[in-house]
Amino acid sequence: MYTTKIAYKLIIGFSFMVLVLQENVNAQIVIGTPNLGFSQACASASFNTYSTTFVFSPEGALNSSNQFTIELSDAEGGFSNSIAVFTSNSGVVTTSPATLNFSLPTTIAGENYRIRIKSSSPIATSSNSVSFAAYYKLQDSPFTINNLVSSGAYCTGGSYLLTIDNPGTGSNDSPLNFTSLTFNWFKETGPTTSVYITEGSTLSVSEEGTYFVETNYGSCTSNSFSNRVTITEVSSGEADAGIASSLGNPYCPDQGLTTLSTIGGNGYQWFKDGNLIPDATSQMYQTNSSGTYDVQVDLGNCSASGSIVLESELFDGSINVSETNTIEEGEILSVFVVTTANSPVYNWYLNDILISGATADNLEATDFGNYKIVISETIGCLGSREFFFEISEALDPFPEVNKIPNVISPNGDSINDTWVIPTQYVSGTNTEVLIMTNQGKLIFKTNDYQNNWPEMQLEANSINNVFYYIISAPNQESRKGSITVIK
Repeated sequence: MYTTKIAYKLIIGFSFMVLVLQENVNAQIVIGTPNLGFSQACASASFNTYSTTFVFSPEGALNSSNQFTIELSDAEGGFSNSIAVFTSNSGVVTTSPATLNFSLPTTIAGENYRIRIKSSSPIATSSNSVSFAAYYKLQDSPFTINNLVSSGAYCTGGSYLLTIDNPGTGSNDSPLNFTSLTFNWFKETGPTTSVYITEGSTLSVSEEGTYFVETNYGSCTSNSFSNRVTITEVSSGEADAGIASSLGNPYCPDQGLTTLSTIGGNGYQWFKDGNLIPDATSQMYQTNSSGTYDVQVDLGNCSASGSIVLESELFDGSINVSETNTIEEGEILSVFVVTTANSPVYNWYLNDILISGATADNLEATDFGNYKIVISETIGCLGSREFFFEISEALDPFPEVNKIPNVISPNGDSINDTWVIPTQYVSGTNTEVLIMTNQGKLIFKTNDYQNNWPEMQLEANSINNVFYYIISAPNQESRKGSITVIK
């Protein structure tokens, strides 16, 4: 009886173990090697989605809490420090084959990455995928070196240092803003061929040729490359020092000052239109003025010079009147604007006050004062030009005066500048006007006096000069007297 009970218990225990083992066998799955939906992963801010497809079996062994994870190796294909780049939601992936999408981290850079698939319930891991190149392109646009100057020179026995500009000039997108990036320098060997030189953010050149640099994204193609710079050796004489304008040439003044840059050297001196610019002794010079700019560069045992004719893209314009104008009360001065501005806007001012409603390219001016027209270009190179003019009341050349004056002061203040006599003796009256020096020398004679004496500067040895006049009108007694000219 006792033996029977023991045997019964053994049978029950054995059966339980079989059931457990059978359940464990049913809970295992096999995950196949992941197939890649790409040959290389060249990620960037504009694209960073990749796919992989894998099979697993049996489907029924997956628990409802199972999650599939995509693990990414290190750059050499090892998984000791792998990272998860995707994990599915619990119980979502239930059928085989399965396709999952994932994104790469921004720090990725190498030629031998791999991925593998892991499940969480039951736990299983696939074999590793084939290796693939993967890079995240943090910077993927052209950038500048040598301040965009296309040339450089070194004295015989010396060298020239090429550098990636940071931040550079103008709209330069410098890759040096990303400390994780590396760079490869090249020298051109033909119109479409080049040879690798070295890695780094700078390159010391002691051999003539044309050089450029690219951001190192391995086998991935990229737009992250520099301008070309041609380096020459100077043994005697003077080398050509190129000059580049950060805003281009012609440049648009509304963008601010443009930066003129030249080749690297020991010392610099800038000139504008042949004149030395004081204190302009740096490799760069900022300006917003058109003109011819020259630079002298000290290279040590030799020198270089460069020149650029800088032109502004700002529109041309002009008005049809002089800076100073006179009209009589009630008269009109018609002012017209001629301009090459795109979609121009016109604002007219009188004594610095905007003239309401005056928005056309012309103005009928009737008031005396100081005028200004501001022409603004609203399409293309945005900017404005100002033109100034003045309108004053015209002086009456033949005003009504009662007496013949005996004092004048020709000093240009428009007051008593000329000898103005009563209208009965001026132009149209056939009156003879004679003016003589105090020694009796005749210096002026007319029968058509315009109230304009003295027209020329008088010679004088003293401050006050006395002259004598004789006015002889038809059928009238002659008038005589003196004129004192006060200087």
